[in-house]
Amino acid sequence: VQLQASGGGLVQAGGSLRLSCAASGFIFDDYSIAWYLQAPGKEREGILCISSREGITYYSDSVKGRFAISSDSSKNTVYLQMNSLTTEDTAIYYCGAEHDYCSRYPGHWGHGTQVTVSS
Repeated sequence: VQLQASGGGLVQAGGSLRLSCAASGFIFDDYSIAWYLQAPGKEREGILCISSREGITYYSDSVKGRFAISSDSSKNTVYLQMNSLTTEDTAIYYCGAEHDYCSRYPGHWGHGTQVTVSS
């Protein structure tokens, strides 16, 4: 299982970014893929998960209405669209995969991508 997160960068508050998680080495539709963030000095926490069995699962209420997760099975890629970004969203963002169902503690991780939101 390999996961590659990309799309991070520096953005002003109120702006948008779209992160991508490219997956390989497994049957894409058999796995859930979720996004997580780790802010400076804090533990990693889940944001959103998508799976063919469960649909979309929210792990964080703070992103409702601002972040959206989607997947493109033809590209084996899951996206995280982030809108109305605030400085509180500054973190390293990771994608993780787990067989079948979403999990806050997936068995497979990709390298993170840094998102920095400036005021």
